[in-house]
Amino acid sequence: MIFGIFSNRDCLISFKVVLKTNQVLTCLIVAMIIKLDEDTLKKACTLLAARDSALAGVLEQYGFPPLWARPPGFSTLVHIILEQQVSLASANAAFARLCAYSDGLLTPAGLLEFSDEMLQTAGLSRQKMRYIRHLSEVIVQGEFHLEELEALSDEAVRQRMTQLKGIGNWTADIYLSECLLRPDILPQGDIAMQEAFRVLKNLSARPDHDHFVQGTAHWRPWRSAGTRILWHYYLSARR
Repeated sequence: MIFGIFSNRDCLISFKVVLKTNQVLTCLIVAMIIKLDEDTLKKACTLLAARDSALAGVLEQYGFPPLWARPPGFSTLVHIILEQQVSLASANAAFARLCAYSDGLLTPAGLLEFSDEMLQTAGLSRQKMRYIRHLSEVIVQGEFHLEELEALSDEAVRQRMTQLKGIGNWTADIYLSECLLRPDILPQGDIAMQEAFRVLKNLSARPDHDHFVQGTAHWRPWRSAGTRILWHYYLSARR
């Protein structure tokens, strides 16, 4: 019996190979995608601090970042869609109104019963109304299953999610990082993260995603921890 841990392009995988030697060699590989938790996050942050002096400075000044974990599922994905290109305060207010309409339990079928007027009163643009209704429809019709994402690789999750109307790389990456708690996610186009990186690295402008990927290659396979340190700095330095 052989135990080990390896990393691939998408995620860390722990594996167990069982060998049977009765004339036929049979290998069984049982894969489990590793998730961040409070303990793993702190260990990853400590490791990154040894590799990156800017991140070390953030930890020294502000301590470890929160895990920022969210429950996977429909209501959280709706919340993330509402966060697209608006302030967190605005998105939180709109989400709270949607939850109030449904007595705190937001479901795909329930959301489809909300009228245009109700959604507009909650603060949703027509574009986001279309996005969350489309999401609700494909779930109700059995065309999309959020629970299946748990067992997919990072790239497979992105491919599955970005096929849906209104879900791009940022939304998929935030779901991967905060809901599925994958350890090596670099949310594409996250302005707060890019701005924190610009300040900490003394850059003249925010990096585009390709340069950001290059500049954080030494964080792998713990880029989700690195992004949390950047968010932690961005929020703490503004207080």
